[in-house]
Amino acid sequence: MSEKIILVTGSSSGFGRLTAEALARAGHTVYASMRDIANRNAHSATELATLATNEGIGLRPLELDVQSEESVNAAVGKLVAESGRIDVVVHNAGHMMFGPAEAFTPEQFAQQYDVNVLGTQRVNRAVLPHMRARREGLLVWVSSSSSAGGTPPYLAPYFAAKAAMDSLAVLYARELSRWGIETTIVVPGAFTKGTNHFAHSGRPADEARVAEYEDGPYENFGEQVQQAFAAIVPDDANPAPVADRIAEVVDTPFGERPFRVYYDPSQDGADVGFAVLDRLRAEMLHRVGLPDLLKPAGRA
Repeated sequence: MSEKIILVTGSSSGFGRLTAEALARAGHTVYASMRDIANRNAHSATELATLATNEGIGLRPLELDVQSEESVNAAVGKLVAESGRIDVVVHNAGHMMFGPAEAFTPEQFAQQYDVNVLGTQRVNRAVLPHMRARREGLLVWVSSSSSAGGTPPYLAPYFAAKAAMDSLAVLYARELSRWGIETTIVVPGAFTKGTNHFAHSGRPADEARVAEYEDGPYENFGEQVQQAFAAIVPDDANPAPVADRIAEVVDTPFGERPFRVYYDPSQDGADVGFAVLDRLRAEMLHRVGLPDLLKPAGRA
């Protein structure tokens, strides 16, 4: 295994933090990025820096707001200036919203897409010129089982954005393969413990619409959904193996990395759904004479 220079977005908590720590402990230099290191996430950044010192690992907190092109470009510029290259990007940053779809304003939907979809585009536009120049690199996208498995209601903005991000990842994989750049899409299931998704989820801005749902046939439906959601997740479900699987992907030799990796204790069927979708997409590429796009081009 050779040391990789890795950028992980959304590293203040949840999958991002677990992944940054796992990769650093595996011997890589990891830039654990997050927004507002000086204030909102100062405690998380300090904890990571302390962990790096105590364990002697390459874990470096980095200011990066995926909603700001200026911030992304500055962060990637600093990373490359310090380390000379970037080998891996883990697209993890994301935000959840919970409530009836109708009660979210269009601006709130746009915000979800800005974080979960456009954020990856800003990062890609900053890092890919460096990867393409070297004709090597790895993009790891943290998707969601909701994009092809069971989809509980009241999470429409989040699920729609995650589905869009997954589709973007698939197309990027085809457009980067001839550059020798690999793609792995990690598909976690639902976790009600160990992440801050539900605790920090956004709520609908249109409270009057929410009240109409509560006063109608969807009274207490949000609570029902959360209880039902939690009931299918095993009590011992732990998000840490998601980070372990990402670390395994990074350490897998070039050309052998899987296109998708699943970790879903609730078994909502995403592995079946994506298997069908990915097969159909691959068959189409064969039909139109572009099967080479399914594998990264070998290094010269």
